Amino acid sequence: MRVIGLMSGTSYDAVDAAAAELRLDGDTLVLKPLGMVSAPYDGELREALASALPPAAVPLAEVCRLDTRIGQAFAAAAVRANSELCGGRAELVASHGQTVFHWADGDGRVHGTLQLGQPAWIAEATGLPVVADLRARDVAAGGQGAPLVSLVDLLWLRGRPGTPVALNIGGIANLTAPDGTAFDTGPGCALLDAAARQFSGGRLAYDAEGALAARGRPHRPLLDRLLAEPYYALAAPKTTGKELFHAGYLRAAGLDGLGAQDVLATLTALTARTVADGVRSVGATEVIASGGGTRNPVLMGELRHLLAGVALSTSDDLGLPAAAKEAYAFAVLGFLTVHGLPGTDPRSTGARHPSVLGSVTPGRDGLRLPPPARGGPVRLTVEA
Repeated sequence: MRVIGLMSGTSYDAVDAAAAELRLDGDTLVLKPLGMVSAPYDGELREALASALPPAAVPLAEVCRLDTRIGQAFAAAAVRANSELCGGRAELVASHGQTVFHWADGDGRVHGTLQLGQPAWIAEATGLPVVADLRARDVAAGGQGAPLVSLVDLLWLRGRPGTPVALNIGGIANLTAPDGTAFDTGPGCALLDAAARQFSGGRLAYDAEGALAARGRPHRPLLDRLLAEPYYALAAPKTTGKELFHAGYLRAAGLDGLGAQDVLATLTALTARTVADGVRSVGATEVIASGGGTRNPVLMGELRHLLAGVALSTSDDLGLPAAAKEAYAFAVLGFLTVHGLPGTDPRSTGARHPSVLGSVTPGRDGLRLPPPARGGPVRLTVEA
Protein backbone atom coordinates (compact mmCIF):
# COMPACT_ATOMS: atom_id res chain seq x y z
CA MET A 1 0.00 0.00 0.00
CA ARG A 2 1.33 3.44 -0.95
CA VAL A 3 0.75 5.79 1.99
CA ILE A 4 1.49 9.50 2.40
CA GLY A 5 2.30 10.65 5.92
CA LEU A 6 1.76 14.32 6.73
CA MET A 7 3.44 16.04 9.65
CA SER A 8 3.96 19.53 11.05
CA GLY A 9 5.68 19.56 14.39
CA THR A 10 5.90 21.94 17.31
CA SER A 11 8.18 24.26 15.34
CA TYR A 12 5.17 24.87 13.00
CA ASP A 13 7.36 25.99 10.11
CA ALA A 14 6.28 23.64 7.32
CA VAL A 15 4.21 20.63 6.31
CA ASP A 16 6.32 17.53 5.58
CA ALA A 17 4.84 14.88 3.32
CA ALA A 18 6.64 11.53 3.15
CA ALA A 19 5.49 8.72 0.88
CA ALA A 20 6.13 5.06 1.60
CA GLU A 21 5.33 1.67 0.16
CA LEU A 22 4.17 -0.44 3.11
CA ARG A 23 3.40 -4.14 3.31
CA LEU A 24 3.06 -6.84 5.94
CA ASP A 25 5.37 -9.78 5.37
CA GLY A 26 4.42 -12.26 8.07
CA ASP A 27 5.20 -10.57 11.37
CA THR A 28 7.39 -7.93 9.70
CA LEU A 29 6.22 -4.55 8.46
CA VAL A 30 8.33 -3.56 5.46
CA LEU A 31 8.71 0.15 4.69
CA LYS A 32 10.17 1.35 1.40
CA PRO A 33 10.73 5.13 1.48
CA LEU A 34 9.60 6.89 -1.68
CA GLY A 35 10.79 10.36 -0.72
CA MET A 36 9.64 13.53 0.98
CA VAL A 37 8.44 16.95 -0.04
CA SER A 38 8.21 19.89 2.33
CA ALA A 39 6.02 22.96 1.94
CA PRO A 40 6.62 25.93 4.27
CA TYR A 41 3.56 27.58 5.75
CA ASP A 42 3.04 30.93 4.10
CA GLY A 43 4.06 33.87 6.27
CA GLU A 44 0.51 35.00 7.03
CA LEU A 45 -0.62 31.54 8.16
CA ARG A 46 2.51 30.99 10.23
CA GLU A 47 2.01 34.32 11.96
CA ALA A 48 -1.66 33.55 12.63
CA LEU A 49 -0.71 30.17 14.07
CA ALA A 50 2.04 31.64 16.25
CA SER A 51 -0.41 34.24 17.58
CA ALA A 52 -2.94 31.54 18.46
CA LEU A 53 -0.67 29.24 20.44
CA PRO A 54 -0.60 29.21 24.25
CA PRO A 55 -0.69 31.29 26.31
CA ALA A 56 -2.78 33.37 23.86
CA ALA A 57 -6.57 33.57 24.22
CA VAL A 58 -8.13 32.80 20.84
CA PRO A 59 -11.73 33.29 19.62
CA LEU A 60 -13.48 30.32 18.06
CA ALA A 61 -13.69 32.16 14.76
CA GLU A 62 -9.89 32.12 14.58
CA VAL A 63 -9.81 28.41 15.49
CA CYS A 64 -12.17 27.74 12.56
CA ARG A 65 -10.04 29.78 10.18
CA LEU A 66 -6.87 28.01 11.29
CA ASP A 67 -8.47 24.56 11.04
CA THR A 68 -9.49 25.34 7.48
CA ARG A 69 -6.28 26.98 6.30
CA ILE A 70 -4.03 24.35 7.89
CA GLY A 71 -6.20 21.64 6.32
CA GLN A 72 -5.78 23.31 2.94
CA ALA A 73 -2.00 23.53 3.43
CA PHE A 74 -1.86 19.83 4.31
CA ALA A 75 -4.05 19.02 1.31
CA ALA A 76 -1.70 20.87 -1.06
CA ALA A 77 1.28 18.97 0.34
CA ALA A 78 -0.53 15.65 -0.06
CA VAL A 79 -1.47 16.41 -3.68
CA ARG A 80 2.14 17.30 -4.43
CA ALA A 81 3.48 14.16 -2.73
CA ASN A 82 1.05 11.95 -4.62
CA SER A 83 2.08 13.47 -7.92
CA GLU A 84 5.83 13.74 -7.37
CA LEU A 85 6.53 10.68 -5.20
CA CYS A 86 3.75 8.19 -5.99
CA GLY A 87 3.02 8.86 -9.66
CA GLY A 88 -0.58 9.61 -8.68
CA ARG A 89 -1.04 6.11 -7.25
CA ALA A 90 -1.19 6.74 -3.50
CA GLU A 91 -3.91 4.82 -1.68
CA LEU A 92 -4.05 6.46 1.74
CA VAL A 93 -3.09 9.66 3.56
CA ALA A 94 -2.26 9.76 7.27
CA SER A 95 -2.28 13.28 8.68
CA HIS A 96 -0.89 14.25 12.07
CA GLY A 97 -2.31 17.77 11.76
CA GLN A 98 -0.94 20.72 13.69
CA THR A 99 -0.94 20.44 17.47
CA VAL A 100 -2.23 23.67 18.98
CA PHE A 101 -2.95 22.49 22.51
CA HIS A 102 -2.08 19.49 24.66
CA TRP A 103 -4.05 19.65 27.90
CA ALA A 104 -1.67 18.37 30.57
CA ASP A 105 -1.67 19.02 34.32
CA GLY A 106 1.41 19.92 36.29
CA ASP A 107 1.50 16.35 37.65
CA GLY A 108 1.76 14.92 34.14
CA ARG A 109 -1.86 13.80 33.58
CA VAL A 110 -3.20 14.50 30.09
CA HIS A 111 -6.89 15.29 29.71
CA GLY A 112 -7.16 16.16 26.02
CA THR A 113 -5.34 17.17 22.88
CA LEU A 114 -6.19 19.29 19.85
CA GLN A 115 -4.70 19.06 16.37
CA LEU A 116 -5.98 21.36 13.63
CA GLY A 117 -6.00 20.72 9.88
CA GLN A 118 -9.45 19.58 8.82
CA PRO A 119 -8.96 16.24 6.98
CA ALA A 120 -11.97 16.82 4.70
CA TRP A 121 -9.82 19.25 2.70
CA ILE A 122 -7.18 16.54 2.22
CA ALA A 123 -9.73 13.92 1.17
CA GLU A 124 -11.41 16.36 -1.22
CA ALA A 125 -8.15 17.44 -2.84
CA THR A 126 -6.61 13.97 -3.19
CA GLY A 127 -9.69 11.77 -3.50
CA LEU A 128 -8.06 9.44 -0.98
CA PRO A 129 -9.20 8.23 2.46
CA VAL A 130 -7.51 10.10 5.28
CA VAL A 131 -6.60 8.88 8.76
CA ALA A 132 -6.36 11.85 11.12
CA ASP A 133 -6.75 12.89 14.77
CA LEU A 134 -4.45 10.09 15.84
CA ARG A 135 -3.55 11.27 19.36
CA ALA A 136 -7.02 11.57 20.87
CA ARG A 137 -7.78 7.85 21.16
CA ASP A 138 -4.69 7.18 23.25
CA VAL A 139 -5.62 10.06 25.57
CA ALA A 140 -9.14 8.67 25.89
CA ALA A 141 -7.59 5.34 26.92
CA GLY A 142 -5.73 7.06 29.74
CA GLY A 143 -2.49 7.68 27.84
CA GLN A 144 -0.35 10.73 27.29
CA GLY A 145 -1.04 10.81 23.55
CA ALA A 146 2.72 11.22 23.17
CA PRO A 147 5.31 10.32 22.13
CA LEU A 148 3.02 8.80 19.51
CA VAL A 149 5.74 7.39 17.25
CA SER A 150 7.08 5.13 20.00
CA LEU A 151 5.48 1.95 18.63
CA VAL A 152 7.17 2.59 15.29
CA ASP A 153 10.51 3.11 17.05
CA LEU A 154 10.07 -0.09 19.06
CA LEU A 155 9.38 -2.11 15.92
CA TRP A 156 12.19 -0.43 13.99
CA LEU A 157 14.95 -0.84 16.56
CA ARG A 158 14.01 -4.34 17.72
CA GLY A 159 16.92 -6.74 17.47
CA ARG A 160 19.68 -4.13 17.58
CA PRO A 161 22.37 -4.94 20.14
CA GLY A 162 22.63 -3.20 23.48
CA THR A 163 20.09 -0.55 24.43
CA PRO A 164 19.32 1.51 21.32
CA VAL A 165 17.28 4.66 21.93
CA ALA A 166 15.35 6.61 19.30
CA LEU A 167 15.57 10.35 19.86
CA ASN A 168 13.58 13.02 18.06
CA ILE A 169 14.62 16.65 18.47
CA GLY A 170 11.83 18.86 17.18
CA GLY A 171 10.28 21.79 19.01
CA ILE A 172 10.01 19.31 21.88
CA ALA A 173 12.49 16.44 22.25
CA ASN A 174 11.36 12.89 22.98
CA LEU A 175 12.90 9.46 23.21
CA THR A 176 11.90 5.81 23.14
CA ALA A 177 13.86 2.99 24.79
CA PRO A 178 13.60 -0.72 23.86
CA ASP A 179 11.75 -1.62 27.09
CA GLY A 180 8.92 0.68 25.96
CA THR A 181 9.89 3.61 28.17
CA ALA A 182 9.13 6.80 26.26
CA PHE A 183 8.76 10.45 27.20
CA ASP A 184 9.32 14.04 26.20
CA THR A 185 12.65 15.13 27.67
CA GLY A 186 11.71 18.82 27.46
CA PRO A 187 12.35 21.60 24.95
CA GLY A 188 14.16 20.56 21.83
CA CYS A 189 14.27 23.66 19.66
CA ALA A 190 11.20 25.42 21.12
CA LEU A 191 13.03 27.88 23.37
CA LEU A 192 15.88 28.26 20.88
CA ASP A 193 13.39 29.28 18.20
CA ALA A 194 11.55 31.63 20.57
CA ALA A 195 14.81 33.36 21.50
CA ALA A 196 15.89 33.70 17.87
CA ARG A 197 12.58 35.36 17.00
CA GLN A 198 12.66 37.60 20.08
CA PHE A 199 16.19 38.89 19.60
CA SER A 200 15.78 39.40 15.83
CA GLY A 201 12.42 41.15 16.10
CA GLY A 202 10.80 38.29 14.18
CA ARG A 203 13.35 38.34 11.36
CA LEU A 204 14.80 34.94 12.29
CA ALA A 205 12.61 31.88 12.80
CA TYR A 206 15.48 29.86 14.27
CA ASP A 207 19.23 29.92 14.90
CA ALA A 208 20.41 28.45 11.60
CA GLU A 209 23.13 25.83 12.20
CA GLY A 210 23.54 27.18 15.73
CA ALA A 211 25.53 30.13 14.40
CA LEU A 212 24.49 32.54 17.16
CA ALA A 213 24.92 30.00 19.95
CA ALA A 214 28.39 29.13 18.65
CA ARG A 215 29.50 32.71 19.31
CA GLY A 216 28.10 32.84 22.85
CA ARG A 217 28.81 31.28 26.22
CA PRO A 218 26.29 29.56 28.52
CA HIS A 219 25.24 31.76 31.44
CA ARG A 220 25.30 29.50 34.50
CA PRO A 221 22.74 31.38 36.68
CA LEU A 222 20.18 31.39 33.85
CA LEU A 223 20.87 27.74 33.06
CA ASP A 224 20.40 26.79 36.71
CA ARG A 225 17.04 28.59 36.86
CA LEU A 226 15.87 26.84 33.72
CA LEU A 227 17.02 23.43 34.97
CA ALA A 228 14.93 23.93 38.12
CA GLU A 229 11.77 23.44 36.01
CA PRO A 230 9.60 20.83 37.88
CA TYR A 231 8.73 19.00 34.65
CA TYR A 232 12.17 17.41 34.49
CA ALA A 233 11.64 15.63 37.81
CA LEU A 234 8.39 13.93 36.73
CA ALA A 235 8.50 10.19 36.14
CA ALA A 236 7.88 8.70 32.72
CA PRO A 237 5.61 8.47 30.86
CA LYS A 238 5.30 12.23 30.61
CA THR A 239 4.64 14.76 27.90
CA THR A 240 4.97 18.50 27.46
CA GLY A 241 4.75 21.12 24.75
CA LYS A 242 4.64 24.77 23.91
CA GLU A 243 1.87 25.15 26.47
CA LEU A 244 4.83 25.28 28.88
CA PHE A 245 7.92 26.07 26.83
CA HIS A 246 7.03 29.28 24.97
CA ALA A 247 8.40 32.81 24.62
CA GLY A 248 6.66 33.97 27.80
CA TYR A 249 8.30 31.15 29.75
CA LEU A 250 11.67 32.32 28.51
CA ARG A 251 11.01 35.95 29.48
CA ALA A 252 9.80 34.87 32.94
CA ALA A 253 13.10 33.08 33.51
CA GLY A 254 14.85 36.47 33.51
CA LEU A 255 17.49 36.96 30.86
CA ASP A 256 19.76 39.10 33.08
CA GLY A 257 20.38 41.61 30.29
CA LEU A 258 22.16 38.95 28.24
CA GLY A 259 22.64 39.28 24.50
CA ALA A 260 21.29 36.91 21.88
CA GLN A 261 24.47 34.85 21.57
CA ASP A 262 24.80 34.04 25.28
CA VAL A 263 21.07 33.32 25.65
CA LEU A 264 21.11 30.94 22.70
CA ALA A 265 24.27 29.26 24.00
CA THR A 266 22.52 28.80 27.35
CA LEU A 267 19.39 27.36 25.74
CA THR A 268 21.47 25.02 23.61
CA ALA A 269 23.12 23.79 26.81
CA LEU A 270 19.67 23.35 28.38
CA THR A 271 18.38 21.20 25.53
CA ALA A 272 21.54 19.13 25.39
CA ARG A 273 21.58 18.62 29.16
CA THR A 274 17.92 17.58 29.46
CA VAL A 275 18.17 15.26 26.45
CA ALA A 276 21.38 13.71 27.79
CA ASP A 277 19.83 13.24 31.22
CA GLY A 278 16.90 11.43 29.61
CA VAL A 279 19.19 9.23 27.52
CA ARG A 280 21.31 8.27 30.51
CA SER A 281 18.22 7.51 32.61
CA VAL A 282 17.30 4.61 30.31
CA GLY A 283 20.83 3.21 30.08
CA ALA A 284 21.26 3.86 26.38
CA THR A 285 24.25 2.37 24.60
CA GLU A 286 23.27 3.90 21.24
CA VAL A 287 21.18 6.91 20.21
CA ILE A 288 19.62 7.26 16.77
CA ALA A 289 18.49 10.86 16.39
CA SER A 290 16.08 12.53 13.99
CA GLY A 291 14.20 15.81 13.67
CA GLY A 292 15.17 19.37 12.86
CA GLY A 293 17.52 19.63 15.82
CA THR A 294 19.93 17.22 14.14
CA ARG A 295 20.71 20.01 11.65
CA ASN A 296 22.13 22.15 14.49
CA PRO A 297 25.83 21.18 14.71
CA VAL A 298 26.35 23.11 17.95
CA LEU A 299 23.55 21.21 19.68
CA MET A 300 24.69 17.88 18.29
CA GLY A 301 28.28 18.61 19.29
CA GLU A 302 27.21 19.37 22.86
CA LEU A 303 25.18 16.15 22.94
CA ARG A 304 28.17 14.13 21.79
CA HIS A 305 30.23 15.72 24.55
CA LEU A 306 27.65 14.95 27.24
CA LEU A 307 27.05 11.43 25.94
CA ALA A 308 30.69 10.43 25.64
CA GLY A 309 30.79 6.63 25.36
CA VAL A 310 27.30 6.42 23.86
CA ALA A 311 27.20 6.04 20.07
CA LEU A 312 25.24 8.93 18.51
CA SER A 313 24.08 8.78 14.91
CA THR A 314 21.06 9.92 12.90
CA SER A 315 18.24 7.91 11.41
CA ASP A 316 19.72 8.58 7.94
CA ASP A 317 22.28 5.89 8.77
CA LEU A 318 19.45 3.36 9.13
CA GLY A 319 17.64 4.36 5.94
CA LEU A 320 15.11 6.88 7.26
CA PRO A 321 15.93 10.54 6.50
CA ALA A 322 16.16 12.44 9.79
CA ALA A 323 14.05 15.28 8.43
CA ALA A 324 11.25 12.93 7.35
CA LYS A 325 11.29 10.23 10.00
CA GLU A 326 8.19 11.44 11.88
CA ALA A 327 6.21 11.83 8.64
CA TYR A 328 7.14 8.23 7.75
CA ALA A 329 6.10 7.15 11.24
CA PHE A 330 2.64 8.65 10.76
CA ALA A 331 2.35 6.88 7.42
CA VAL A 332 2.95 3.65 9.37
CA LEU A 333 0.33 4.56 11.97
CA GLY A 334 -2.23 5.26 9.24
CA PHE A 335 -1.43 1.92 7.62
CA LEU A 336 -1.95 0.12 10.94
CA THR A 337 -5.27 1.89 11.49
CA VAL A 338 -6.84 0.88 8.17
CA HIS A 339 -5.73 -2.71 8.81
CA GLY A 340 -7.42 -2.68 12.22
CA LEU A 341 -4.15 -2.83 14.15
CA PRO A 342 -3.17 -0.89 17.28
CA GLY A 343 -0.78 2.03 16.87
CA THR A 344 0.28 2.38 20.50
CA ASP A 345 2.25 0.52 23.13
CA PRO A 346 0.82 1.24 26.62
CA ARG A 347 4.32 1.04 28.12
CA SER A 348 5.21 4.17 26.16
CA THR A 349 2.14 6.34 26.65
CA GLY A 350 0.74 5.03 29.93
CA ALA A 351 -2.59 4.06 28.37
CA ARG A 352 -4.73 1.28 29.81
CA HIS A 353 -4.49 -0.75 26.60
CA PRO A 354 -3.29 -0.54 22.98
CA SER A 355 -5.60 1.39 20.63
CA VAL A 356 -6.39 1.53 16.96
CA LEU A 357 -5.80 5.22 16.34
CA GLY A 358 -7.58 8.05 14.60
CA SER A 359 -10.68 8.81 12.61
CA VAL A 360 -11.08 7.96 8.94
CA THR A 361 -12.47 10.39 6.36
CA PRO A 362 -13.66 8.55 3.22
CA GLY A 363 -12.12 9.30 -0.15
CA ARG A 364 -13.82 10.05 -3.45
CA ASP A 365 -14.87 6.42 -3.93
CA GLY A 366 -16.24 5.96 -0.44
CA LEU A 367 -14.60 3.96 2.30
CA ARG A 368 -13.06 0.69 1.17
CA LEU A 369 -10.77 -0.61 3.87
CA PRO A 370 -8.44 -3.59 3.33
CA PRO A 371 -9.28 -6.82 5.16
CA PRO A 372 -8.23 -6.66 8.82
CA ALA A 373 -4.78 -8.09 9.44
CA ARG A 374 -4.66 -11.25 11.52
CA GLY A 375 -1.91 -9.99 13.77
CA GLY A 376 0.25 -6.96 14.29
CA PRO A 377 3.90 -6.77 13.25
CA VAL A 378 6.66 -7.42 15.76
CA ARG A 379 9.36 -5.63 13.78
CA LEU A 380 9.79 -3.01 11.06
CA THR A 381 12.45 -3.13 8.37
CA VAL A 382 13.40 -0.36 5.96
CA GLU A 383 13.86 -1.51 2.37
CA ALA A 384 16.17 0.41 0.05
